[in-house]
Amino acid sequence: MSKVLVVTSGKGGVGKTTSSAAISTGIARRGKKTVVIDFDIGLRNLDLIMGCERRVVYDFVNVIQGDATLNQALIKDKRTENLYILPASQTRDKDALTVEGVEKVINELKEMEFEYIICDSPAGIESGALMALYFADEAIITTNPEVSSVRDSDRILGILSSKSKRAENGETPIVEHLLITRYNPGRVVSGDMLSMEDVLEILRVPLLGLIPEDQSVLKASNQGEPVILDENSDAGKAYDDMVARLLGEERPFRFISEEKKGFLKRLFGG
Repeated sequence: MSKVLVVTSGKGGVGKTTSSAAISTGIARRGKKTVVIDFDIGLRNLDLIMGCERRVVYDFVNVIQGDATLNQALIKDKRTENLYILPASQTRDKDALTVEGVEKVINELKEMEFEYIICDSPAGIESGALMALYFADEAIITTNPEVSSVRDSDRILGILSSKSKRAENGETPIVEHLLITRYNPGRVVSGDMLSMEDVLEILRVPLLGLIPEDQSVLKASNQGEPVILDENSDAGKAYDDMVARLLGEERPFRFISEEKKGFLKRLFGG
């Protein structure tokens, strides 16, 4: 049975697309047939992070408008078996997405036996973001540990509980998960950043993942490679932990507190 999962937030620049790429890659690596859809019509960044921008011929809007079939538009990932990307259009307006069109595409993907359909939402609460979450079964609310980001995430929680198809039909609510990105325990201690506990107290959503601030994320994005594939990086390990939890495995949370340096590291500045 297919599961539709939206990666969303109220604020831009919190790492939704980076997370969508990592999550979809991690799920596919565990043997699940997975597709990730870029809902950011007019901008389109998912294909860059997935390293397939030169392979885009048709896009999400072409499929909705009947100019191409899903088989023509879907891009098979070269690194990860079972993973496909449906890119956004760079030349259309966000209004090109319609409820009927999005539903048609999602139903076709379900018929193609995709186990996970990941919707990479644009920022904000405009039409593209509302379309991305409308058909969701589960949502990953992505936030940085800062007041404005957390406040905007709280607004998204309200929309998830009122404007999704499940809410409108009185069905079981969307299952909500929290993802905290760019977490820096040192800055928490110095008072420059909200703590994990602060964020959880405000949003009251179960924590699924905590991704540390890590230069490997930027490096991976620039190289067109999901950071979860960098198994030596802290961010890669944290995303792998997160995917394991999403699929029902128990994993302890890492990178919550500052690493205590041993004598030699302190001596040599490691």
